[in-house]
Parts: sequence; structure tokens; C-alpha cells
Amino acid sequence: MSQPAPATAASPTAVPAVGVPAPDFELVNQFGEPVRLSDLRGRAVVLVFFPFAFSGICTGELCELRDNLALFEDADAAVLGVSVDSKFAQRAYAEKEGYTFDLLADFWPHGAVAEQYGVFDPESGMARRGTFIIDADGIVRYVVVNPRGQARDFAEYRAALAGLTGN
Repeated sequence: MSQPAPATAASPTAVPAVGVPAPDFELVNQFGEPVRLSDLRGRAVVLVFFPFAFSGICTGELCELRDNLALFEDADAAVLGVSVDSKFAQRAYAEKEGYTFDLLADFWPHGAVAEQYGVFDPESGMARRGTFIIDADGIVRYVVVNPRGQARDFAEYRAALAGLTGN
């Protein structure tokens, strides 16, 4: 399992460590519907922060999630993509790419949820590539924050989900 990144000048809030309760939040999805993390208790959540809709690496990563959604469904895990884009941009992005999972708008206050998770970069105004897998009880079980420009390793999702279910 990856270790959380320490707090830095670009990220004053520390990344939640494995084993701690995930910070609760409520954001709207691409349809303007509120999604509250605590309402998803009872199932795992894969929380995927990405810099911006329609950007190259982000699109590749989210298309890989889309194309392998059965992996998450089989683990009874909800996939939530989060960026600082507006719900309108999220909806256009989801429609263009065929994403059926929720894309959440951390638009205003700008990046507040990314900040809670220690992945907001105030210098660029975007979220870093942070992935958090949260168990059915709301506890963080997996964390990785990738450097700027580096895509996530999809195989790590499989391993982390297997660890949740004991498979």
C-alpha cells in the first residue's frame, strides 16, 4: 500500500492516512444531485481526484475506470470522480466519454474537498491525482497520490479492492 504524502506548502492539509475515518463531504454530481460520502456507508467507495475534465491523462484514467467498472461493481464499490470543474463541465465530460459513475464538482468553495484530502494544489488551482479507497465503515484503506503528469496504475485498484473483500 502506498503511504500518504506529507503536508507541504502546496498542500497544507495532510493526506488522510490508511486506517483513519475518511473526511465526510457533500458535492453535487454532473446532474446537480447532492452526493454525501457518509450516505454511501455499507459499501466501499473509490474516491478518484483528478486535475481537470477533458485533459489527456485524466481522460485515459477515467476511461480505464469506465471500461473496467465491473471490477468495482463486483466489489460493491461506488466510484466517485472529483475535480474542481463545474457540474456543467462534469456533465459534458461524462456524456462525451460515456462515464456512468458520478463525477463530482469540487467547484465552490474552489477545491475545498480536495483540500480536506490533502490533494489540492493552490498554485495551479487543481486537485492532484489522489486515490482513496474507503471501506464500508468509512475507513480509508488505500491511499496513493501520484506526481503531476503521472497516471495511476490500474492494477493497484484491483489489489486494493481484493484486500477489502479478502479475495
